[in-house]
Amino acid sequence: MKKPASQIEALVAEQNRAFALFALAAAFFAIAFLAPRMAGAAERTVPYAQAGELRPGTIVISARQRALYYIVDGAQAIRYPIAVPKRGKEWSGLAHVNGKYEHPDWAPPASVKRDHPELPNLIRGGAPNNPMGVAALTLDRDEIAIHGTTRNMRRSIGSAASYGCIRMYNEDVADLYSRVSVGAPVVMVR
Repeated sequence: MKKPASQIEALVAEQNRAFALFALAAAFFAIAFLAPRMAGAAERTVPYAQAGELRPGTIVISARQRALYYIVDGAQAIRYPIAVPKRGKEWSGLAHVNGKYEHPDWAPPASVKRDHPELPNLIRGGAPNNPMGVAALTLDRDEIAIHGTTRNMRRSIGSAASYGCIRMYNEDVADLYSRVSVGAPVVMVR
């Protein structure tokens, strides 16, 4: 027996609603339980054996570990994943934060421009292709900063990829920016 068109339309509509609810539930599950989560700063507070030797507010960069530590107190630090300078651009020793900038403009240094002549001479802060990201802490070393990154460069975190700078996820550099003062010591160890 053939069902009237209105009954068929009602069944199709009911199936579409059920499918939409199932798809919504599956998407929620994937976001809530399967997608990688970024740890908040409080979740990344770790014991740090050398913290007692350093005053709170000191930044320690471990090139080998691809990690930046912000010393909280005599026993703990907040650990952030980073990208470090590539071979031939490494540095070590003591530096200090000499400036803090939100959404800074970026002019490629001569060494970068030599390797990438296609780059413009200036990229305005906030532009999606600005490699400084949302914030930068400049250091008292020639053209070196701790800064955010572009969406395309996020995958470089955890590698040796920069021309001397320390690259962080934007959410991490924003957190660090809120904690650090101009004059803070920065120690780079290999």
